[in-house]
Amino acid sequence: MQDSVLKLNKKDNNKNNIKMKNIILVLLVTFVGFSVQAQEKKNKNAKYTITVNGNCEQCQRRIQKAAFSVNGVKTANWSIESHKLVVTINEEKTSILEVKKAVARVGHDVEEIKSTKESYNNLPNCCQYDR
Repeated sequence: MQDSVLKLNKKDNNKNNIKMKNIILVLLVTFVGFSVQAQEKKNKNAKYTITVNGNCEQCQRRIQKAAFSVNGVKTANWSIESHKLVVTINEEKTSILEVKKAVARVGHDVEEIKSTKESYNNLPNCCQYDR
């Protein structure tokens, strides 16, 4: 009888050990999840400089207007001389990729995103740059 009691106690101990291991595993996974999430904190004033093709003041107005059309863009300034668009965005609301897409949609090629042929052809003649 004593042997059967010892066997039952061992089984109970094994079950308790398994439960304890599962609890520790769940806590560990939860902790790691929160750690990863904390590292992904977005910048509310992220500044980017991107190259945008264009020629004139009309281009400047169009490019800046397209950038400002994206929710989360705080500032947008395109230089005619350098062809650089400097934007400040809230990364909690948007990404620089969304800004690039918006500018390309109005006919201006951006670093890795080309505007469609149709949107480029809709630009006034003075705004059509060498592609």
